[in-house]
Amino acid sequence: MEYLVGVDLGGTNTSVGAVDLDGNLIKELSRPSGDDGVYSVADVIISLCKELIFEYGKPCGIGIGVPGAVCDGTIIRTVNLPISYFEIGKMIESKLGVKYKLINDANAAALGEYTVMKMKAENVVLMTIGTGIGGGIIIDGKIYEGANGTAGEIGHTVIRKGGLMCTCGRRGCFERYASANALKRQTARAAKLHPESMLANAEKISGKTAFDCARAGDKAASEVVDKYIEYVGEGVCNLINIFQPEYFLIGGGISNEGEYFISRVRDYVRKREYNQFGKRTEIRAASLCNDAGIIGAALYAME
Repeated sequence: MEYLVGVDLGGTNTSVGAVDLDGNLIKELSRPSGDDGVYSVADVIISLCKELIFEYGKPCGIGIGVPGAVCDGTIIRTVNLPISYFEIGKMIESKLGVKYKLINDANAAALGEYTVMKMKAENVVLMTIGTGIGGGIIIDGKIYEGANGTAGEIGHTVIRKGGLMCTCGRRGCFERYASANALKRQTARAAKLHPESMLANAEKISGKTAFDCARAGDKAASEVVDKYIEYVGEGVCNLINIFQPEYFLIGGGISNEGEYFISRVRDYVRKREYNQFGKRTEIRAASLCNDAGIIGAALYAME
């Protein structure tokens, strides 16, 4: 069977999938990303790929989506994993005997959405909300990677000057306020400040906790969600003002909150975006959910 392998290297988990040449996900495997340096991260990827190769044979190529900057088969830098200037592609090719390509993970997700959903648009921005915040930018039907392959790091644009310290070294970065990890911190803080709230009784704080409790009418949770919407909306508004795409897609786990989340971000942006009178960007949840990164990385390996 002819197929491709897509790798979605995340700050928390790594997922690897077998994808046919039409972009259909056949099988997916997942495991926690290695946390003992670059070689443990590579070992996780190689191990998962070997499982697919054992079952389906050698693939036509391997595409690796990385949460950070990549260039010519090298991971230049990630801020949520302990990796910098690591030629992971060559290591994987030597171990598996399969050609590879590296791509930023949000670029991979954007490519997956754009290709599989057959979007009738030339300009699309995808924002992924997870451990951090990533961005995939499509201009004139092509992924925009910049002159050095590092474009699209929207999570490291500043929305609050002098704000919280970010893992990238700057203060006030978008992902420090609007990522899933940021939402967990905001929820945990509210739970401590409001012992009477439903938040304080949650067994475990997750990215869903504040939304679930807000839906149930909890005041403290509603305040957390309201503020979080502001953070997300400010970043989205900035990006729409810059790119004016036909579509702005929001992916990652938080997008599973559906219209309860998306509609409120949309309303926030509509009142503040620069373009108030012409054709406006359509803001909606990404369609492929967590599969987009795997599928896009695999399809990139075929280009």
